[in-house]
Order: sequence, then structure tokens, then C-alpha cells
Amino acid sequence: MTSQSGIGVPLREEAAVSDLGPFRARLALAPDTSIALRPDQETPQEDDQSIDSVVWRASLNRRLLALGDVAAASVALVVLLNVFGQRRVAALAFAGVALLLFLFKVSGLYDRDELRLVHSTLDEVPMLVQLTGLFALGLAILQSIVLAGSLSATRIAALWIASFGAIVCARTAARAMAGRASPLERCLVIGDASQAGRIRDKLASSQARAEVVASLPLASEDVTAADWARVPTIMRRVVSELDVHRIIIAPTTTDTRHVVDLIRAAKCVGVRVSVLPRMFEVVGSVVEFDDVDGMTMLGIRKFGLSRSSRALKRTFDLAIGSIVLLILSPVFLAVSLAILVDSRGSIFFRQVRVGRDGNHFRILKFRSMAADADARKDELRSINEAGDGLFKIAKDPRVTRVGRFLRATSLDELPQLLNVLRGEMSLVGPRPLVVDEDAQVVGLDRSRLHLTPGMTGPWQVLGTRVPMQEMVAIDYLYVASWSMWLDLKLLMRTVRHVARAANL
Repeated sequence: MTSQSGIGVPLREEAAVSDLGPFRARLALAPDTSIALRPDQETPQEDDQSIDSVVWRASLNRRLLALGDVAAASVALVVLLNVFGQRRVAALAFAGVALLLFLFKVSGLYDRDELRLVHSTLDEVPMLVQLTGLFALGLAILQSIVLAGSLSATRIAALWIASFGAIVCARTAARAMAGRASPLERCLVIGDASQAGRIRDKLASSQARAEVVASLPLASEDVTAADWARVPTIMRRVVSELDVHRIIIAPTTTDTRHVVDLIRAAKCVGVRVSVLPRMFEVVGSVVEFDDVDGMTMLGIRKFGLSRSSRALKRTFDLAIGSIVLLILSPVFLAVSLAILVDSRGSIFFRQVRVGRDGNHFRILKFRSMAADADARKDELRSINEAGDGLFKIAKDPRVTRVGRFLRATSLDELPQLLNVLRGEMSLVGPRPLVVDEDAQVVGLDRSRLHLTPGMTGPWQVLGTRVPMQEMVAIDYLYVASWSMWLDLKLLMRTVRHVARAANL
């Protein structure tokens, strides 16, 4: 017997309430997935393939990363030291590689992928910069011992830069190889159906090589202590039957009583465990763990930027914006001529947007639509694809021939560099909304405009249509978690996103 759940996957009612203990009777399964939990099957089979698969995946990933690090560091050492005329390079290279592996292992760079669903080398760049710097300095010390000489500051800097670049490339390639060699990570979500559906959609739209194969909601009614004592056994059976690699726990506000027991039970199963904490939806990722005599607390940064951080962000905008505008000035001229030849109207499209602290400004874009585009907006609302609050149509009939090319390559956004230089916009920031869209953002959600709106932002790199409510939450988290590295990372991901979109 099958039915339909809130996450849009078939349900197979092959597990009774008494069999699932504190969980609801229905185990929501993805298509082409089946399970039969028999009451007499109290323990999983001894050769648990899911546990073996988890261990194999983690081992493969660690070995490929280590191999990439060794190869990159060795090439950088041998090439640079030979160029600089060093002797006995082999002995120094061996000592240097051992030092690098030690630094990376102590820093957790070989174990962090096991904890994450998205394996990104870009997220490691700040730590790699520091560790390769330590590697270069440590090698200078080893060189004085092994070769009885010393490396100059120029050679140390060259080794730092070369080893950093080589290791970033090697780790990116190693992760790509590990991803191709491993099947998708199979996830079991424990939580309500809406959360399971949200996780499933996010995994599908992200770069995570994972899929939700089943969800197991908690029972709403009270359950006995004896039922909770059976949770590890039940989890092992479900994990074994479905070949689950990771358990994702998504508790609601009503589940807090047993969340700790649930996490402990999931960890005992032997697969990977992730938790979706609701508080980080407003706290952000910039927190500090504080140990107070064995009691762990989270230190949360105050909302907003300090005066020095604002000055740093503005200086970065002016410097990078001016350089990019100067380099792309021939592109500006070519696009302007193409617009004039293609259709009647002005070169630029100007529209009132809501900026920092609610102040209005006119955003600049290359015109990509017909001159009467605004007048036709009401007649096209029935095919709006962006959901409530926003207006976006993938194949908008108002777009001109040149406009389609400009949008595909994001060249229509380039005049916003002038808004950046004038201080009305930033290179990275919250999304600048039109007046009628901004009117729908009320209450504390308006604090997203604490920062100057940006040409790009966290919503830009998602690659999917983002509803108003989710976009506001994403912008809030960006402001709450701001750092200079976050802006740099979003700019790099924007370039990648634009390049991929232009190839479609």
C-alpha cells in the first residue's frame, strides 16, 4: 500500500507502530526504494554494507587528498629548489612533505570532508594560506639543518605561493576524482516531512553528491523510556536495509526533549551524522565555542559591521570596481553600440531600488528589454516563476535579441559598477529590491539592509529561483556572518556561476 507524503515521495506502510518505537508508523521512501522491517529482525546482519561503504568512502577521500598534497608539494619543492640551484633536493623534499602532511593532519584537513555534505576546496583557502606559509617557513628551518644553508626571503615567498597554488589545484582534482569514484551518498532524514522535503531539494540543487532516500518522522505522541531505549537498534535496522551512509537529524521546536538522545543514538550506528540546527538560521556561521568549566557555550557576534569593517569593504569596492571598469571599458562601448543597432530606446535601463537603510537610488543596467517592458508587466504576472513577492520569468517575451545574450553572460549588470563607485551599491551585498517588492519585507527582516546592496550576493550563486521569504533569510545570514573572505568567495563563485550559465 502506498500513499503520498508532504515531500512528494511514495510511502510504504510495511513497518508497524510497535516496530518503529518512538517513530511514526510510516517510513517515507524515495522512488525505487523498498524496505521490510520484520519484527523478528532485532539486529542487523553482521556484514553491514552501509558501514563498510561509509568507511571506504572516507578512506578513499583521505588518501586521494593526501596523495594530491604530496604530489603538489613535491613538484613545487623540486622545481623551485632546482631553479634556485639547491643541492640534495631529495632529502629536503622528503622532510618538507612529511612536515606538510603533519600540519594538514593536525589541522583536520583530511577529516573535515567526512563531516560535510558539500566538499569545497574554496572553503579551505584561508586555512591553506596559513598552513602553506608555515610549511615554507618550516622548510627554511629544515634547509638550514639538512643543507647547512639558508633560503632567502624571495625563495621562501616563491615556495609559499607555488605550494599554495599547486595544493589548491591538487585538492580540487582529488575531490573531483573521489566524487566520480564514489556513488551518491544515501541520506536518511529524521524529522517532519516539510524539513525532509527542504533538505531533499537543497541537496538536489547544490553541489552535494548526496540524495535523500527516506525520511523517518518522530512520533508526536508521548513515548515510553523503553521505546527510546530501542532507538539505536531501530536505526541500525533501517540503515542496514536502506544502505544509508548519513543520518540527517532535523528536529522541530517540539522535539527538543529527545534531540540529545536522538543524536547520541545516531552516532552509535556508525554512519555519518548531520544536524540541522534551527538557531543558525538567525545566528549565522560566525560563532565562537566557549568552554566554561566543561560547559560549552556559543559566543554570537553582534549584528552588523564595525566602522573599520565598513571602511575595509568600501575600500575594496572602490579598488576592484575601478580596475574592472577600466579593463572592461571596450566591452562597454561594444555593448552600447549593439543595443542601439538592435532596438530603439536608451542604452541604459534605470530603475528605482531600495538601498541601505531604506534609501532609494536608481540602479543602472544595459537595456535588455523592449522600451515598453514596464507597461507589459501586469499582463505577464500569470507566468511569474519566482514565487510570491518577486517577478522573474526565464523566457521573458519582452527581452530583445541582444538582451538575451547580455542576460546569458550577465553583461547587462556591468553598469552597476558605476553605482558601486558612487557608493549606492557594493560589489557583494544583499539583493537590491524594487519598491513594491521591498514593501513586502517587514519587521526584523528589514535589517538585511544594514549593508549596502550588492551587484552579487549569496542568492546569486545558488543557480535556482529563490522565493522572497528564503531570499530575505539568506541576506540576513550574509549580514550576520560577513567577512572579507566571504565577499571574495562569493565573487569567485559568481564568476563560476556566470561562466556555467553562459555555456548553457
